[in-house]
Amino acid sequence: VQLVESGGGLVQAGGSLRLSCAASGLSFDDHIIGWFRQAPGKEREGVACITTTDGEITYGDSAKGRFIISKDNTLRTIYLQMNDLEPDDTAVYYCAAGWGLVATLMRYEYEYWGQGIQVTVSS
Repeated sequence: VQLVESGGGLVQAGGSLRLSCAASGLSFDDHIIGWFRQAPGKEREGVACITTTDGEITYGDSAKGRFIISKDNTLRTIYLQMNDLEPDDTAVYYCAAGWGLVATLMRYEYEYWGQGIQVTVSS
């Protein structure tokens, strides 16, 4: 299983970025795929997740109202559109996948993790 993140980088506060997570070696049925992030010195936190079967979505508190998660089952890709970015959004963002039918951000539900991609928001 491979999860490859792309789309990170440096953006000014108030700007937008779209992260992509391309999944291979993984059945796109009956899985949850999520985005997590970890800032220096902080715990890894759940940002958003989506079920591949029916598109159920859960957002973490930091993402509500600003981020949108979506999926393309044909391309086996999950997207995270991040709008109105703030310096506090600076972190390494990880894509993760696990078997499941419920959109949960509990880390123990995720078996596979990508390498992570840096997002830096300047003030």
